[in-house]
Amino acid sequence: MYDVTEAPEETAVDTVEGVETDGLTPAVLASVGSVALALYFYYVRGDKQRGQFVGFWPVTILGLASYFKLEEIRQMLAENDE
Repeated sequence: MYDVTEAPEETAVDTVEGVETDGLTPAVLASVGSVALALYFYYVRGDKQRGQFVGFWPVTILGLASYFKLEEIRQMLAENDE
């Protein structure tokens, strides 16, 4: 497995600067939408159990998005190492 701490600092910084960092990714929009949907189910429809269930989606969506972004950075560092 590739250890980021072993990479030369210049290479790691260049790689990180090359990663997209726009704030409104599809994952963020999906998370905001699921929060709105959870509030709708909980307060408007009165279905508290469904509202709580949907309320867990944003954490999962953002966790997966973070994993894929870290995986992208790891692959870029590995390519630069070669």
